[in-house]
Amino acid sequence: MGMSSGFPGLRIGRFLNHLPALSVSPPSHLLPRHFLQSTLLLLPRPRHDTISNVGRSRAIRFPSLSTSPSAQSRSSVRAVATASASSEMVKAIRVHEFGGPEVLKWEDAEIGEPKEGEIRVKNKAVGINFIDVIFRKGVFKAPTMPFTPGMEAVGEVVAVGPGLSGRKVGDIVAYAGGPIGSYAEEQILPASKVVPVPPSIDPVIAASVMLKGMTARTLLRRCFKVENGHTILVHAAAGGVGSLLCQWANALGATVIGTVSTKEKAAQAKDDGCHHVIIYTEEDFVSRVKEITSGNGVDVVYDSVGKDTFQGSLECLKIRGFMVSFGQSSGNPDPVPLSALAPKSLFLARPSVMHYTSSRDELLEAAGEVFASVASGVLKVRVNHRYPLSEAAKAHADLESRKTSGSVVLIP
Repeated sequence: MGMSSGFPGLRIGRFLNHLPALSVSPPSHLLPRHFLQSTLLLLPRPRHDTISNVGRSRAIRFPSLSTSPSAQSRSSVRAVATASASSEMVKAIRVHEFGGPEVLKWEDAEIGEPKEGEIRVKNKAVGINFIDVIFRKGVFKAPTMPFTPGMEAVGEVVAVGPGLSGRKVGDIVAYAGGPIGSYAEEQILPASKVVPVPPSIDPVIAASVMLKGMTARTLLRRCFKVENGHTILVHAAAGGVGSLLCQWANALGATVIGTVSTKEKAAQAKDDGCHHVIIYTEEDFVSRVKEITSGNGVDVVYDSVGKDTFQGSLECLKIRGFMVSFGQSSGNPDPVPLSALAPKSLFLARPSVMHYTSSRDELLEAAGEVFASVASGVLKVRVNHRYPLSEAAKAHADLESRKTSGSVVLIP
């Protein structure tokens, strides 16, 4: 499969050309190999980073962010000497034990001043992703205990570490994928992990689309390259990632089949570009897909549900079809022997976004494509649910009980 990031037959409007910029070179911190929800991994590269043209959108240039050697040597001692004296308290969600939504506690948390290569950010909006639930339950292990969950946020820079240039107080920045800890009023972040938010995109929108948009882009343009004429199946079509997948795939010329749980979600999926919507609580999705495709099956299935849908998803594929499993909201799928793929010569993938943004060029291209698609109207971001940050437990409960659709955002 080709790896082009262009959009056949799709015009991306002229995009922002006056963004603040970044490029740094501290070591990156990789997330676990089994981090299968979407992650954004920012890696260093030389000065004059650019996002290459995507479709017909203009390139976005990210000038450098750096720390001078002399400033580094002088400021490191000063930062260490003043860190404890300058610590203060902010409010944050803390997890002291693994479990249900009730373990999310609204507490005071200590925060210090940024050191070299770091910035302090006052969050304006915090994105919720199902990976947060997985960490809360202890399926994926946080680096410390207790810990503050959250992998995505947008905020204003309120302090810059010693000797750091390219970021300044007042900048609006976003990050997604790591480090963990966005469920907080303020947080310290590596400057290398943040990207500037285009002025045309509201912080709440940016906080709800970074991780999900990067995921959708990886699934549609890298893992399996969806093109005009393909027929695809999207499970959880009204969810945060599902909504973006349906819109983007429709714009690429694919026939989109989506599964949802309710009539209300079916209406949203239809509005998001699904040509056929299956309410799986009322009908068997495998039989319905075979009917829609005249028994041929689909080219690719995007499955974030896992255990409850996995076997059925395989049955929906055509000969040489591509199964993409990228989540497990219903639990891990049962093991599949290789022989199960043989009757139709099927392909099976379990992608992680960080493996598709492992170079600075890949990262900037991916981020630029998401922002350009939002700015041009190709992607309509549905922020259907907003909760106060202090009510993160309720947000998690609603997410797990499938009461939510689109994106869910916490407001500090």
